[in-house]
Amino acid sequence: MTEKGTALQAAACLLRRVSSLVVCCFLLSSLSALAQIPDFDPQDYPLPPDMSGVHFYLITVDVGDKVWDNFGHTALRMYDENSATDLIFNWGVFDVSGGVVPFAWNFFKGIMNYRLQASAPTLEFDMYRAQQRTVWQERINLTNPQKEMLYRRLMWNMEPANREYAYQYFDDNCTTRVRDYLDEALGGKLSAMFQAETEETYRDQVQSHYASTAIIAFSLDILMNGNIDRPVTEWEEMYLPLRLRENLSGIMSDVAEDGRQLPLLSDYQVIMAFPPPTIEADAFQIASVGLIAPVLFLLLMLKRIPMSYFATHSRIGFKLEGLNFRILGVLGLVTAIFSGVYGALMLGSWFVSDHLDTHHNINLLLFWPTDILGVFVALRWLLFCKPWPTDHNTAPFINYYLLAHVVAMLVYVGIALFGVAPQLIDRLAFYVVPGFLMFTILIWTVGFQPAKPKNMFF
Repeated sequence: MTEKGTALQAAACLLRRVSSLVVCCFLLSSLSALAQIPDFDPQDYPLPPDMSGVHFYLITVDVGDKVWDNFGHTALRMYDENSATDLIFNWGVFDVSGGVVPFAWNFFKGIMNYRLQASAPTLEFDMYRAQQRTVWQERINLTNPQKEMLYRRLMWNMEPANREYAYQYFDDNCTTRVRDYLDEALGGKLSAMFQAETEETYRDQVQSHYASTAIIAFSLDILMNGNIDRPVTEWEEMYLPLRLRENLSGIMSDVAEDGRQLPLLSDYQVIMAFPPPTIEADAFQIASVGLIAPVLFLLLMLKRIPMSYFATHSRIGFKLEGLNFRILGVLGLVTAIFSGVYGALMLGSWFVSDHLDTHHNINLLLFWPTDILGVFVALRWLLFCKPWPTDHNTAPFINYYLLAHVVAMLVYVGIALFGVAPQLIDRLAFYVVPGFLMFTILIWTVGFQPAKPKNMFF
């Protein structure tokens, strides 16, 4: 989510859930924010002399066009008339001083330690202005006892021992912290109101919020498993800043003014306004056309090549070998890199990462870590414009490997057609598999050739 620093929010399931126990724990964890907030003694944190002079504001930051800010951001602003204190509480701060590589490795393993930071509004707003992101501010109408609870919770959170927390992109982030603290101040009113299921899944929300960075949307759709394909409750979807703001806007507060009840949010103000990020072309369609179009062209360029003077044997090759093997080489490099990296990330996360949403991913049927070795084969096609030579030792391995790939793709399509897996794979099966399958058959046909014996006369 948009935070200070650069990190991917992110991050694909033969089964929809790891087990029924994990599912139950996941669901129960979202039923009550109060159960997630550590206990503390309110008396340890003295209050300002006049709570009527303490005002809280919801700060909502629009989505950005960077990998780390596509979900938006939420913060709390507190203005205390008693001491003229004006602070914004931001739960989206993390430390990369140890280096980007160690931070990225910890992120991959699921170790994401974020912290609360309170700073002057000018500093916060300057940062969002530099990022060209719209910022909204709304007053939160709370009674004095509700303000006291929220104030003391913030003071508790500002203690050095309590500032850091284990960030979870769906369950515990800058927005859920604000949601949970407001729910605590309101006596559980929010968590009681918003328990109905929505018509959206986490996958729907990930795809819509990364529409401005198509490659990230495409990658996350591959890397995340069926855990994100269940319907999201209204309470859970308030991990999204704009959804939290929308839901809070429809609630009436316990504060009355001039004989009428006030809404929970009022005094709407646009701190700064910028155009929303531009939506990019659909990466699935790009991947489909980018594979199928050149493969169809190469299929049209196939020809029969005699293997000897007497033409008793022949193989399938290319017309204009120099051009077409270079096209094949470029396609081979792209598919080998993407497939190998996706496969390695999915398999690696299964064993070393705490991100349960990337374990046991059915997309491992398509993308294999070993495909990265295809880079060497593709480089030969690209640089030498010749098939990869094989002998009686390597030919069986290559044939079985490519056959296994073809069978796995057909199984994958069958799973998608009959819906036998809870993970949503329809788009990959429709857009990616046809081109990937055709490419695999093409390289099986023309990409490899038995090496000629050294004493061969013809």
